[in-house]
Amino acid sequence: MWIDLLSPSREEEVLLEKTLGVALPTREDMEEIEISSRLYEENGGIFMTVQLPAASEEDHLTTGPVTFVLVANRLITIRYHDPRTFTTFPARAARYPVAGDSADTLFLALLEALVDRLADIIERAGHTVAPISRNIFRATETTRPRSHRFRSYLETIGRTGDLISDIRDSTMTIDRAVGFYSAHLAHREGTEPQRSRIKTITRDMHSIGDHADFLSGKITLLLDATLGLISIEQNGIIKIFSVAAVVFLPPTLVASIYGMNFKFMPELSWHFGYPFAIGLMIASALLPYWFFKRQGWL
Repeated sequence: MWIDLLSPSREEEVLLEKTLGVALPTREDMEEIEISSRLYEENGGIFMTVQLPAASEEDHLTTGPVTFVLVANRLITIRYHDPRTFTTFPARAARYPVAGDSADTLFLALLEALVDRLADIIERAGHTVAPISRNIFRATETTRPRSHRFRSYLETIGRTGDLISDIRDSTMTIDRAVGFYSAHLAHREGTEPQRSRIKTITRDMHSIGDHADFLSGKITLLLDATLGLISIEQNGIIKIFSVAAVVFLPPTLVASIYGMNFKFMPELSWHFGYPFAIGLMIASALLPYWFFKRQGWL
């Protein structure tokens, strides 16, 4: 009932096309963004292409197109990456047999498993950004992270933001496919159980989409807050250098004056000339520091 094509060769596609009497979409067709190329009916078959996430070799989630074809009471899936659901669903269906014996029922059960997987991914994304939020907004001045930790925060926020964007894209394409499939069922009799399950799937997809939007807003807030803290820390460093430059400017002026090579300078022959110049430089350095301190600039 279910034929799963993982990176099929052209010979395999031709064999299946001859067997079922339909033309299967190529990888280029699956990557088209037009709705008419992703959702259509042809020769009695229903073709639906959605974007699904899968873990890459670096353990990062990447998304790719997966096409579902319902024809001759068979479900054909065409994919060129390996979402985890396609590996776990057969074992799950063996433990908990799918009610009914139609490809439509199998398709809906697989969709429900995909929705569960998306929900798990979005929940883990929320758990990933939660510690960053605590460290940024609830930390005191003594426990606030330093600049060398901000880089790791930005990398984590960026990866999570990409993940949320991919999940949002996936939920949108699945929602469109479910709507297209629901419109197809509306013309058939005896499909009340399927339509009831479709309503549940649609509600779950909307719930995941709302949660993804919430996390997207939170990630934007964390990104702005992290960049703001980096800016504050950098401004503090620049302020230190600015104050140091202003504090040492008067002593430098005094040293420059007494470093002139004029022949007639009264202090050159004075016994206390050197201590006087040193004291004057120290006083000229302490006076700006005291003034800045009094004004609250330090």
